[in-house]
Amino acid sequence: MAFGVYVHIPYCLQRCVYCDFATYELSQILSPQDYIKRVQSEIKTKSKTIGPRPLDTLYFGGGTPSLISPDLLNCVIQTLSECGFPLKHTSEVTLEINPATTDQGNLEKLIGFGFNRFSVGAQTFDDRLLKIAHRRHSAQDTIDTLSLLKKYSLNFSLDVLFALQTQTLYDLKKDLDIALSFSPPHVSPYCLTVPETNPMAKGRAPEDEQVEMFDLLKTALEVGGLARYEISNFSRPGLESRHNMLYWDDDEYWGVGLSSHSYMHWGSWGSRFWNPRGIDDYVKATDASALNWESSAAHENLMRHQALTDYFHISLRKTSGIDPIKFERKFGSSLEDVAGPRLKTLLGKGWLIEEQTGFSLSETGLVLSNQVFEELTFLSPPLVDKNI
Repeated sequence: MAFGVYVHIPYCLQRCVYCDFATYELSQILSPQDYIKRVQSEIKTKSKTIGPRPLDTLYFGGGTPSLISPDLLNCVIQTLSECGFPLKHTSEVTLEINPATTDQGNLEKLIGFGFNRFSVGAQTFDDRLLKIAHRRHSAQDTIDTLSLLKKYSLNFSLDVLFALQTQTLYDLKKDLDIALSFSPPHVSPYCLTVPETNPMAKGRAPEDEQVEMFDLLKTALEVGGLARYEISNFSRPGLESRHNMLYWDDDEYWGVGLSSHSYMHWGSWGSRFWNPRGIDDYVKATDASALNWESSAAHENLMRHQALTDYFHISLRKTSGIDPIKFERKFGSSLEDVAGPRLKTLLGKGWLIEEQTGFSLSETGLVLSNQVFEELTFLSPPLVDKNI
């Protein structure tokens, strides 16, 4: 099985009004040097329990990790290696970058340190929409960043937001035309999701037009040579995000840094543990060299019904869907025994497709995925299907 590490870097140029991640403006919290020292301390403290193994993937997310120096990022790579988690020559090493936050000198350093994949937070190529979304970068900044990555023939991904305030189908088509002009290996389109009370909830396209945007994205990306392999991810063949596939393939991953989550195959059905979300709590925890995931507040041993829920939800995010053989190998029961009536209902609604390889979301099911997941949520005994 594959194994990867996620490192959270919480610094941003500004807090986007639609963002729900644990991030802070660069000047608001402890220095990057101090934060990285705490991340290194956490790695040294937990590494003995996690168990040494080479890394299939390493992902620096945030926030905007490209805001801090490549040398500091390399300190984390070196500490992981010293603690028994070295990179392999085949490892996928990803860095999230925002436009205008890296230059040729930094990029060459990053490549030298082993980074071989870059995820660019483009969002939109429309300066008017960038301003509405309170993004500091310009469309030209994004174009310059993508041109730099193309110059070095690097593997990269683009984030594209749709259903922004006042955004039209024509606006989205222009974004896609520019994005595809760079022949991106990978594109992650996301529908803007904000509470109704958020200022960005006003003036958006109605729901039926958002569905049209979804269809436009799929068609344009597929014509551009990218195939959907997950609800919100398209790639060229063989260039899927290997790190994200860890999450959807039920593989183990270790998250370090502020608010990071981890999942290991410990116990009967797996274990989840996580770090404090607030920076002050993370500082206190690292001061005490604690970050004790064995406490009830930061650790959870999954029960069978929870593992089932997780497995259905993550597996159905992939276009490959749920493999009955892998399912039975993990749970010791067939799909029919565990969820036969539910699957039959979803097939009847046209939300699932049954093939020889298993069950996957239909085109309608992709749009209504949250309702599908609700149908495949398993509650604790005794309010459960048999064998749960």
